[in-house]
Amino acid sequence: MAKINRFEDLDVWQFARQLSNDIYWLTQKGTFAKDFELKNQINRASGSIMDNIAEGFGRANRAEFIVFLGYSMGSGTEVKSQLYRAFDRHHVDLECFNELYGRADRVGKMLFGLIQALKKSPVRGLKYKVSEPEEPYELADYPD
Repeated sequence: MAKINRFEDLDVWQFARQLSNDIYWLTQKGTFAKDFELKNQINRASGSIMDNIAEGFGRANRAEFIVFLGYSMGSGTEVKSQLYRAFDRHHVDLECFNELYGRADRVGKMLFGLIQALKKSPVRGLKYKVSEPEEPYELADYPD
């Protein structure tokens, strides 16, 4: 396992950042750009995924990090719900919906796997130096 010293080095943060950027640019086009409430809400929620990962990483201990990863999971679920609204309002087609929903789901699975790895880790306390699992956070262990 590689040691992680910066939140930017976490694969899950990088995936969440890309998802947030892609959602932002999508909301700047077509009818989505005029649906201000949904546009703002989905952008806040997608940004919240990466922001909570970063904030939790900066906390003093593993337990707090796990709490913030849980917040990130909640924000990811919110993004998935908002994607349904975007699809229902014809802001995105089925292909775009499936792509973004799948990526949001993958981020959720990665977060769940990281939470499980942290819970099993014997390292505690300040600047615990997170280790990412070799496998992508044991995606198969995510409850459907």
